[in-house]
Amino acid sequence: MRGGQWQVLRLIAGLSEANVESTLLARPASPLYDAARSEGWRVEPLGLTRAVRELPAHDIVHAHDARSHTMAALLRGRPLVVARRVAFPVGSRWKYGRARRYIAVSEFVRGVLISGGVPAEKISVVYDGVPVLDVARGGEVLRLEKGKAPPDLERALAGAAVVVYVTDAEGLGSGALLAMSAGIPVVASNIGGLREVIEDGVSGFLVNNEDEIEAAVRRLRGDGELARRIGAAARHRVMERFTVQRMVESTVAVYREVLAP
Repeated sequence: MRGGQWQVLRLIAGLSEANVESTLLARPASPLYDAARSEGWRVEPLGLTRAVRELPAHDIVHAHDARSHTMAALLRGRPLVVARRVAFPVGSRWKYGRARRYIAVSEFVRGVLISGGVPAEKISVVYDGVPVLDVARGGEVLRLEKGKAPPDLERALAGAAVVVYVTDAEGLGSGALLAMSAGIPVVASNIGGLREVIEDGVSGFLVNNEDEIEAAVRRLRGDGELARRIGAAARHRVMERFTVQRMVESTVAVYREVLAP
């Protein structure tokens, strides 16, 4: 389960609480498919035939990754909303011309879409939402890198005093947000959407190289009051801007706009 898959799962749960019915199409036996089934949500195998069959019973198609975006672009009869989470440039102009609305995970990703030719008025920014975890009381330095996140990140965070989040491209950084929700100071790459997550020196540190990472970690480990202050500010920032409830409400607002006469 990566960040985008967790967001889909949280969105489905939030939609249900808002009395919005949904059906998830996902690859059978994938972590997302299994997790959604185990929580009792309606899940069907991802495929064009299944999508065509499900279409009449739904008002909106919401694609959450590149493969489903391609498949949904071939469908007709329902407005298409596409979630865009990644930082790399837009590919097919034909595919990106099919959606009624794009949900960008950050202002940075919104800019990537505009650079790729998507009209600004077709893009809404909806930040990721994460659960607010119990405050971590651990003493370890946990380093997160692209493709190397622990299978159970929440459990790993419980033992962390500082999280180092290293990446060369980032749409937002849901792993960093999850750490912040537990009151853990985050030292993150100064790149992409992470600049919208972390206020440098206030709710975390943004760094450009390994020397700056080492210096920031040493500073946090050597100054307990600074670490507590940064962690508290980080947790407050998540509760203020990056909750699951806020993500769900903003997504539903986009649906309503798309369906408005």
